[in-house]
Amino acid sequence: MAERRAQAEPGDRSAALPGEGTAAPGGAGRDLGEQEPGAARGAWAAERCPDHDLELVWFCCTEKRLVCAHCPSLGACRGHRVRTVEEQAAELRNKIVDQCEKLQLQSATITKYVAEVLPGKNQSALSAASWARETVIQRLIFVRNVCENEEQRLLEKVHTEEERTHQSILTQRAHWTESLQKLATLRTYLVDMITNLDDRGLVHAEQEIFERTEAAEGILEPQESEKLNFNQKCVQSPLLHRLWASTVLCCTTGLEEIRVDEKTISPRLALSEDKKTLTFSPKAKTYPDCPDRFDHWPNALAAKAFHKGIHAWRVSVEKSCAYKLGVSYGSLQRKGPGNEARLGYNSCSWVFSRYDKEFRFSHDSQHQTVELIKCPMQIGVLVDFDGGEVLFYDPNSCIILHSHRETFTEPIYPVLAVADQSISLVQ
Repeated sequence: MAERRAQAEPGDRSAALPGEGTAAPGGAGRDLGEQEPGAARGAWAAERCPDHDLELVWFCCTEKRLVCAHCPSLGACRGHRVRTVEEQAAELRNKIVDQCEKLQLQSATITKYVAEVLPGKNQSALSAASWARETVIQRLIFVRNVCENEEQRLLEKVHTEEERTHQSILTQRAHWTESLQKLATLRTYLVDMITNLDDRGLVHAEQEIFERTEAAEGILEPQESEKLNFNQKCVQSPLLHRLWASTVLCCTTGLEEIRVDEKTISPRLALSEDKKTLTFSPKAKTYPDCPDRFDHWPNALAAKAFHKGIHAWRVSVEKSCAYKLGVSYGSLQRKGPGNEARLGYNSCSWVFSRYDKEFRFSHDSQHQTVELIKCPMQIGVLVDFDGGEVLFYDPNSCIILHSHRETFTEPIYPVLAVADQSISLVQ
C-alpha cells in the first residue's frame, strides 16, 4: 500500500475521497485507498478489482456490486453512493433475520392449522355424515313402501359427499405438509448462509438468497374453505320433504296440543279462555308485569317447549292479514322495541309471516319472500329438533310453503304474533 501511495502524484484524486458529490462513507478527507475498512477474510478475500487491482472492500449501492477503494473516485462507480462491506452485510443480515422470523410465524400458523383445524374438520365431516344418514333413514320410515329407491339415491349422495369432504381434507393436509417442508428447508438454508458465509460471501449470495425466499412468499396462509365442510344440502329431496310432511301434518293424531302462555302475551293482544286464540287490540290492555311478558311487539309464546323429536301443529290464519308464526328460543328478549324482541329479526326466532299480500320467512333479519298463488286458510308448522329443520306447510293443499335447516341449541317454543284480527291454534 505504501508503494501505491508513493506512486500517486500530488493532487491525484485517486488517493482522496470519490469525486465531488459522491456519498462515500467516512466523511471528508478520508482516503479510501489508505484506510481500508476492516475487510473480512474468507472465501472471497482474494477477489480483486479488475480495473485497479485492489481488494473489493466497498459496496456500490447504485450498481449493487463489490468495488475497490478507487472505483468510486476513478472508476465506473464515480459519483455513486458507496458503503463498506460491513455496513451492507449488516443490513443484509437484518433482512435475513426478519425473513427468518416471518417464516417461523408462517410455519407456526400452518402447523396449528394442520394440528388443530384439519382434525376437527375431519371429525366434523364424519359427524355430519352420520347425522345425514340418520335423517334420511328416519324420514324414509314414514314412506318406506313408496320411497325405497329414493332412500338408496340419497344415501349414495351422502356417501359421495362424505368421500369428497374426506378427500378434500386429505388434499389440504398433503398440501400444507409439503408447504411446511419447503419452509423448513428454506429456513435451514438461510440459517446456514448466515452462519457459514463471511461478509462478502453473504453479499455475493444476496441474489440467490432472495430468489429462494421468493418461493416462500408464494405459500399463502390457510383459509377457511367450504370444500372442507360436509354439505348437508346433499340430502335435501323434494319428494322426501313432501311425503314426510304430508304423513305427519295430515295425520290428526300427530298434532301437538299447543296452548299460549298467558304470562307472555303482549298488552296489544287478548287471549281466549281456551288459550288458543290471540286477538289484536289497537288499545293496549293492562296486564300484570312480569319478566316473561312482551311489552312492545304483539308476540306470545306457547307454554310448552320442545327439546327433541318431531313436533307439528296448525294455526288458523284465515281472519288475519298481518301475523307471524313459527318457533323461538326461550331466551328471546321480551322487553323493548328493539330487534332483539322482534320475531324474525334476531338469531333466536324463525317465523313465517304475512303482511297484506306479502308472505316471507324471516330469521336473524334475513328475509326470504315466499310466492303463493292464494292465501292459505291454515298453516302447519313441523319441527324436527334432532334433524335440525323447521317446515311451514299448507295442510289443505299439501304444499310445503318454506323449509329451513338449523341446528337448534336450546329448547324451542311455538311462537305467535298478530297485528290484524285474530289467529288460532287448531285443536
